[in-house]
Amino acid sequence: MLTFLGFAMIATFLVLIMMKKMSPIAALVLIPALFCVFAGKGAHLGDYVIEGVGKLAPTAAMLMFAIVYFGVMIDVGLFDPIVRGILRFCKADPMRVVVGTAVLAAIVSLDGDGSTTFMITVSAMYPLYKRLGLSLVVMTGVAATANGVMNTLPWGGPTARAATALKLDAADIFVPMIPALAVGLLFVFVLAYVLGMKERRRVGTLVLPGQAAPEDAEAELVPAAPGTAAAAAPALAVTSVPASASVEGSAGSSASAGSSASAAGPAAAPHGNGSAPASEDGFQGLDPDRPTLRPRLYWFNAGLTVALLTAMIMELLPIPVLFLLGAALALTVNFPHMPDQKARIAAHADNVLNVAGMVFAAAVFTGVLTGTGMVKHMADWLVGAIPEGMGPHMALVTGLLSLPLTYFMSNDGFYFGVLPVLAEAGAAHGVSPLEIARASLVGQALHMSSPLVPAVYVLVGMAKVEFGDHTRFTVKWAALTSLVVLAAGMLFGII
Repeated sequence: MLTFLGFAMIATFLVLIMMKKMSPIAALVLIPALFCVFAGKGAHLGDYVIEGVGKLAPTAAMLMFAIVYFGVMIDVGLFDPIVRGILRFCKADPMRVVVGTAVLAAIVSLDGDGSTTFMITVSAMYPLYKRLGLSLVVMTGVAATANGVMNTLPWGGPTARAATALKLDAADIFVPMIPALAVGLLFVFVLAYVLGMKERRRVGTLVLPGQAAPEDAEAELVPAAPGTAAAAAPALAVTSVPASASVEGSAGSSASAGSSASAAGPAAAPHGNGSAPASEDGFQGLDPDRPTLRPRLYWFNAGLTVALLTAMIMELLPIPVLFLLGAALALTVNFPHMPDQKARIAAHADNVLNVAGMVFAAAVFTGVLTGTGMVKHMADWLVGAIPEGMGPHMALVTGLLSLPLTYFMSNDGFYFGVLPVLAEAGAAHGVSPLEIARASLVGQALHMSSPLVPAVYVLVGMAKVEFGDHTRFTVKWAALTSLVVLAAGMLFGII
């Protein structure tokens, strides 16, 4: 009964948010509360929620202060050199913009924190997507999938959890997986190229004065029509192509909203710094003249960020404490005057409130799943459904199961609850725990778009994309990426 209710609750949640019948926050709260009553445990709902909130409170605190910290770092210009390099590569070509999104997300993902990756990627690319009228779900989908592959870094979380759960060395799990993960990342870049080409065919290519048109542009250059994204910036022309060839999933509200908003003119940067003027390349990016820049403090901010990330990797203090201290220090040094500090906090308040609200709403969902025993019954049912003949292939089974299980469960639930059972079943058939641990990592590309991952709400919130649109577009590509990693691991004899 609990197994059925667990799957029914998850299915109901996904259907309602993808059909936009409920907001994610309302769905995360009301649906589990209703199913808790159906399970006959409504009297314990309060206990489940409080327990869930208690477990996710450190995550909420970490995200709140991480948003403030990295928001301030973006404001003061720490990441401007990276952004300028990516934008120079992108120029005004939709294909390059989408590929640049994947590259930027992969680079920033080296810090091991999804929320940081999404904040920097969206801050850099959002104005450009709006300016060119590109589908915002393409941006969120590519960024989430690239980050999911990179999330397997030993300091990113899943690898450390797998190592802890099975009492293995994290390096023994991760290092042999590098070739397979490299193939997965290469696949993300190829996917970004394909999606970018579709976007180029849909919206055309902006061409700057003195810049040659792309060789594969399908239409000759004509002056931009009044009111279009190209016309909003002087001296730009745009290829005239039909807008019928849309990217899969871009017909959602986020895509149309992105196109219509871009037609209205340049969009404000998502961090409240106001509308940025056109850059030297002719399109909007991070404003190079914004009053919050602190060029004299660049090396201090760079050193502080490196020290913060080093302390996170070395686990000198809990991550929420590190971000709390880092945010306080960054604000005090960069903005010593109280009104300026208040202004910076206010500029990021929307993101903080949205993300923290989502995290605490997700605490209801995870609290009910765990407290009622639905997660355990679902995992036991899935493991029990594995045919006896598949025993020698438990590594493959684990890889396949990691896709749905890490999407519908937290990483903690999967790695500490399910993985030991899978490893035990594999050991009975001579399958090494190392192979099981490596196989368990392949689902991370899909996991990063799970409604139970707090960082994904940073991504969709800052990009102003409906979570249902993001899910509908991203899940198929992320699942395919995970399968590519699994296939590469088996081909190389890693799994």
